[in-house]
Amino acid sequence: MDRPWRLTRRAEKALIEIAHWTHETFGPRQAAAYEEDLIASCRDIASGRAHTQDCRRLIDPGLPEDLRFARCGQHFIVFIQDDAQVIILDFLHTRTDLPRRLSELGEKD
Repeated sequence: MDRPWRLTRRAEKALIEIAHWTHETFGPRQAAAYEEDLIASCRDIASGRAHTQDCRRLIDPGLPEDLRFARCGQHFIVFIQDDAQVIILDFLHTRTDLPRRLSELGEKD
């Protein structure tokens, strides 16, 4: 079942930063290709085709139970979902301090 999906402002900013860094480091074609891969992975998450995992099980049992992630290239796509939609919270590089960053995402404002 394809659900609608959207990016938070944090995720939009991260995607722009990833595209900029990739463009500066590897050139425009690679930047466009990687951005397309990340967006395709978001679509796959929303349609249920992506392999996703529970952040609590792998990272910290204290995280919110609806916080999940999928891997795409060198990034984790962190998201929450319900019956109506998928919300992409952030794109985190595999070298990031995942427990700290996921803790920040799981905090309620």
